[in-house]
Amino acid sequence: MTEDPKWFDNPAITDQMWPATIETLLMTAWSTALAVLIGLPLGIWLYSTRRSGRNGNLFMRIFYYLLSAIVDVSRSIPYIILVIALIPIARFVVGSALGWQATVVSLTIGAIPFYARLVENALREVSEGKIEAALMMGASSGQVVRQVYIPEAKPGLIGAATVTSVTLVSYTAMAGAVGGGGLGALAISYGYQRYQLDTMLACIIVLVLIVTIIQITGNIWARVVDHR
Repeated sequence: MTEDPKWFDNPAITDQMWPATIETLLMTAWSTALAVLIGLPLGIWLYSTRRSGRNGNLFMRIFYYLLSAIVDVSRSIPYIILVIALIPIARFVVGSALGWQATVVSLTIGAIPFYARLVENALREVSEGKIEAALMMGASSGQVVRQVYIPEAKPGLIGAATVTSVTLVSYTAMAGAVGGGGLGALAISYGYQRYQLDTMLACIIVLVLIVTIIQITGNIWARVVDHR
């Protein structure tokens, strides 16, 4: 039978809501940062090989299709399956299969191909004329990346990071089903298993607030750096 909501008289809310929120924020922040750190060069690699293949380099065209297939396969794995499959890796990396630190491992691995594909799409918006102009002036591949790709695609890259971070918030909630900690674990342990509707609603409200803040912050940041 469902208990009447107790809200701020409920120890699950008064004592555990804040630590669970901190765990969710830590999972999201760490996995977003690592996904951007690794996914950005992977996305640039995807775009560069695609562009080279389109310009007649057969080897690069084949390589792009292989790399693209790997990214797509990685993105297609449902997160709840991925987090279970990566339990041995999480245990090896952080020494435990439970807790928010272990969840960061699966969140990062799941987010890298997602962000990389968004990076590739953002780079497609870069003017081809600016890329060709840089190459004609003798710029190296690295200089083109640093001076053309990233500056010109910066709003799109920030938007991609925002979308990735919002997606990771929902993934942290799913990770709670397998001992991942955070608001998802609190909602499942108390809101679902112990029929505490107030705890469930409180977790939902906090998650919505986190997503809203991330989205607004990302939108503002993207507008600030957009000088087009």
